[in-house]
Amino acid sequence: MTASTETLHLQHADHQAHAEASGWRRWLYATNHKDIGTLYLWFAFAMFMVGGTMALGIRAELFQPGMQFWHPEFFNQLTTLHGIIMVFGAIMPAFTGLANWMLPLMIGAPDMAFARMNNWSFWLLPPAALLLLISLFVPGGAAAGGWTLYPPLSIQAGMGMDLAIFAIHLLGLSSIMGSINIVTTVLNMRAPGMTMLKMPMFAWTSLVTAYLLIAVAPVLAGAVTMLLTDRHFGTHFFKAAGGGDPVLFQHIFWFFGHPEVYIMALPAFGIVSQILPTFARKPLFGYVSMVYAVGSIAILSFMVWAHHMFAVGMPATAQLFFMFMTMLIAVPTGVKVFNWIATMWEGEMSFETPMLFAIGFVCLFTVGGFSGLVLSIAPIDTQMTDTYYVVAHFHYVLVAGALFSLFGATYYWLPKWTGYMYSERLGKLHFWWSMVWFNVTFFPMHFLGLAGMPRRIPDYPLQFTDFNGIASVGAFCFGLGQLLFLYNVIHTIRGGVGRAPARPWEGGHTLEWDVASPAPHHTWATPPDEALVKKGLRAQSLEHDHE
Repeated sequence: MTASTETLHLQHADHQAHAEASGWRRWLYATNHKDIGTLYLWFAFAMFMVGGTMALGIRAELFQPGMQFWHPEFFNQLTTLHGIIMVFGAIMPAFTGLANWMLPLMIGAPDMAFARMNNWSFWLLPPAALLLLISLFVPGGAAAGGWTLYPPLSIQAGMGMDLAIFAIHLLGLSSIMGSINIVTTVLNMRAPGMTMLKMPMFAWTSLVTAYLLIAVAPVLAGAVTMLLTDRHFGTHFFKAAGGGDPVLFQHIFWFFGHPEVYIMALPAFGIVSQILPTFARKPLFGYVSMVYAVGSIAILSFMVWAHHMFAVGMPATAQLFFMFMTMLIAVPTGVKVFNWIATMWEGEMSFETPMLFAIGFVCLFTVGGFSGLVLSIAPIDTQMTDTYYVVAHFHYVLVAGALFSLFGATYYWLPKWTGYMYSERLGKLHFWWSMVWFNVTFFPMHFLGLAGMPRRIPDYPLQFTDFNGIASVGAFCFGLGQLLFLYNVIHTIRGGVGRAPARPWEGGHTLEWDVASPAPHHTWATPPDEALVKKGLRAQSLEHDHE
């Protein structure tokens, strides 16, 4: 162990001598990684419900042609806020919450490296969410240019747009602070004997994701600040009338936006790489190639941004470059899918709820990957841009990808968090309900897109009626099913179906399973014994007896 690691452990041991706060002070002044992780996860779930309710508002309007419930302006505000809230308010904080909860336990650290900064990075989120929500009630309403905030719409919008810009600044600041914490923790506070190429995959994917966020969050902050100065301070970065270029915004936005897709996908890869070996009772197939695949995906994600912009009119050579780069990213992604399948191959599998969500993830994410491959082909993308095919593609990636992995992670680690076992019957019902209605909701959108239905419109021609009706029914059923998840989690917190042992899954060999359930408020005050670490690594085939 390095000297810096020992110092950090001693500092945290000293910090743990303080009296434990209770009541609201415990949460407001929280510096314990588990408390902050819990805050992140509940905040993310609350935002998921808010963003989901907005999605149901959108699907209610689209159930049949004509204008039923909303004015077109409000419909645009709903689609915009739904996207921003789901990306920045639900999925990203949920992964940060999981990293906060699990990383120190998995790598044998007593806490995150910067505990007070960790508190700050969480408490920036509620004001940002509040700004987004109150923007619905200011003159002119909320931002209505889509979650991509393209000018000129975003320059012309009312003060709701300013609130959205300020909210994005706060959310970005929170993400950068959270990322700095993850990078420092993983690099400096690992248990003795746990080298970089012996870390759990979830630690690897969290580390790479944190680097990505540190690289691209300032780019988004710069883009929205330029929007703000165009709106109020007389600049003309994106105003064509003043010599600016609206397409410049798209380049800057997507230089952030495409790595952002992987910021929401890579932690999901890590979670699935933890769950599949546990329930297949086999080590992860090709661990080292999985690590390199994660790194390759992260690097390539910086070179594909313009595939979102094939339709804006770029030179053929640029189109070819971005088309081939986009196709290339399918290679490391394919390596991961192959390794997950190989991990399950001839394993002694059992199908508890986390395993079902992990397998569901692999199947549906692969569908989303293939539709992405179709969109990477420039001539096809030119036809498909801004149609419902794109909506179907990214919901297969983000709902079936990020969200299913988050559900799987919650069921996987819930016994460790609460000390109780969840209801397996309700968990399986939640999975099958979500699986069926997710596909009923989003699969027909492929056909709508292929038939030419544009996205972000509140009304449509009659020929799109049937598929829209099916998608809307599916969306309401899918949304209803998430109440099962909420009930199961609350039921578990209140005692569930009985006490959970320290190691509820016999195939779990990472360090968190050596801690009691529920995990005590302070863990690994002294670093775990090297023999204990090596025992777990041997079970994962990351350490061999001769080493």
